[in-house]
Amino acid sequence: MTATMAGLDISEIKKILPHRYPFLLVDRVTSIEPGKAAKGYKNLTANEQFFEGHFPFKPIMPGVLMVEALAQLACIAILVKDEYKGKLGVFTGIDGFKFKSMAQPGDRLDMEVELLKIRGPIGKLHAIARIGDKLVCEGEISFAMVDPT
Repeated sequence: MTATMAGLDISEIKKILPHRYPFLLVDRVTSIEPGKAAKGYKNLTANEQFFEGHFPFKPIMPGVLMVEALAQLACIAILVKDEYKGKLGVFTGIDGFKFKSMAQPGDRLDMEVELLKIRGPIGKLHAIARIGDKLVCEGEISFAMVDPT
């Protein structure tokens, strides 16, 4: 695999991640450095199921789903490496996340992840989400790559 890959569309993402609607939270990957970093985005439409109840009078994307979207992007960056193909990425910790702004219908949540370390199946990454030039959230995610069975 090359040092840097071009982006991935939704059909290619579905070949890598097991998530499906309504829980697939990455629409496009714009760049990947396998095992190291990735950039991508989630388009937030008014039809997202979570907007119906969070909150009907002021729909905002739940912070936990922003963290999940960032984790899915990170999994893509890891799962494209041959040594991790077929694995499942799971959370082991969420550290120091700060939420600075709200994500609402019509926004595009731009995401960036950078792996800080990975040793065997355990790792840690730094994640940032923005809308335009506005920081939405930032923090670190710890994870494990496990067999899905």
